[in-house]
Order: sequence, then structure tokens, then C-alpha cells
Amino acid sequence: MSTNSTSISSGFLTDIKTNTTDSHTKLEQLPVSMSIVSPDMKIENYVHYLSLMHDVHNDTENIVYPLLLGIVEDLEHRKKKHLIENDLSFLHHTKINSAKVFEITNMSIPFALGVLYVMEGSTLGGRFILKNVSKLPELSTDKGVSYFNGYGDKTGSYWKTFLNVLAEYEQDYNCGDEIIKGAKYAFESIYNHFQNA
Repeated sequence: MSTNSTSISSGFLTDIKTNTTDSHTKLEQLPVSMSIVSPDMKIENYVHYLSLMHDVHNDTENIVYPLLLGIVEDLEHRKKKHLIENDLSFLHHTKINSAKVFEITNMSIPFALGVLYVMEGSTLGGRFILKNVSKLPELSTDKGVSYFNGYGDKTGSYWKTFLNVLAEYEQDYNCGDEIIKGAKYAFESIYNHFQNA
């Protein structure tokens, strides 16, 4: 990638972050979100949060992933639903039904990339949440925390790789507004899902 393209890319990455900050903050301030970063977090809060995120990842893997095959090359390695299922299983909880999170199913590729931007960002943030949830005695043995463990030590590099793909795609197709629209939609949909739970 040339120096010129890097500066254009970083401009877009700043734009998407700026344009989604309010939505991100609003989501983080919901009681469900606050419960898993609370020093008084209970195992029930944790299970509830995982169950809600299972719905989100179920929709992401069924709606968004098929659209981005061949665009995000390591997409298969980014799936998280099975990690949540493993964690819930360890905690003797079975997820039977999934609620719908994303009402829009006929997304454009840029819009879908915007949704994935939010999902990948949450994986990065999950590493910080991991520090809090790992304090629970039921989870201290590194079991039941695979979802928040993300990509382990490679979480940062996975995030950078995704941002490069995102910025390159935006530059090639001049579709920044549509990507940002998808990211805002994802935040809004997850917010509504959490609030209605």
C-alpha cells in the first residue's frame, strides 16, 4: 500500500470511529453492558450477556458472513458463536432459541463491512472485559471465557488486519458513507436487542 493510500485510509478510519462514538457510548451505558464490567458482577449477569451476544453473532454469521466471503480472507477464523456456546455449556446453560437482531437481511457489501466493524471492535473490547469476568471464581480456571478471550494474543493484529481490509475496500469503492451506515445500524440493533431483553 502506498503512503498516499495509507493517509486516505486513516482518514476514513478516523471518520468511522468519530461517527460511531455516540452509538458506542450509548450501548456501553445500558445496564446489561454495565453489568459485565461491574466489580459486583454475578454469574447470572455473565450468562445473560453471553446469551444476548449469541443472538448477535448468530445473525452476523448467517447474514453478514456470506456477503463478505472472499473480501475478508480470514473470515472463517473470526466466527464467535461456537465460543459462546462452549462458554454457556461450561456454565451448564443451553441456548435453545435465537432472537432476531438484524432486521435488514439484504445488506450491501459496504453495509455488511460496517456491521463487521462493530463486531470486530467488540472482540477487541472483550479483552478488557475478560479481566473483570475472570475474577469470578466459577471462571478463574480459564474455562468459560473463550468468547472474551477473542483471538488471544493475536487479537490486536486481527483488528489491524481487519481495519486494513476495511480501509482498502472503502478506498477502492468510495463507499465510506455506506460502511458507516452499516456500523451505526449494528450499534443501534444491538442496543435495541439489549434494551428489550
